[in-house]
Amino acid sequence: MFDLPTITMEDRRNYRLFRKTLIKNGFIMLQESVYCKMMTSPSVEQSVKSLIKKAKPPAGIVQTLVVTEKQYSKMEYVVGKSISDVIDSEERILIL
Repeated sequence: MFDLPTITMEDRRNYRLFRKTLIKNGFIMLQESVYCKMMTSPSVEQSVKSLIKKAKPPAGIVQTLVVTEKQYSKMEYVVGKSISDVIDSEERILIL
């Protein structure tokens, strides 16, 4: 999970590089600024944490949280009603 500044051009560049590093190393996005990766052993976990520490931009905060596969599988998705501002209709009116 991360919260990185995107105020200056350098901040935005650092954000993009960090995000690309995560994706390149097998992370998938759960939601904006929350990425996850399956790890098979504690040694892989340590190497991934080391990679994140090296790739972290100078400003902002990056947090890691390790959960087991069993804990991850219990994640619940709670969503609201989908709202669309797009009118899905065949009718079209054009007034000039």
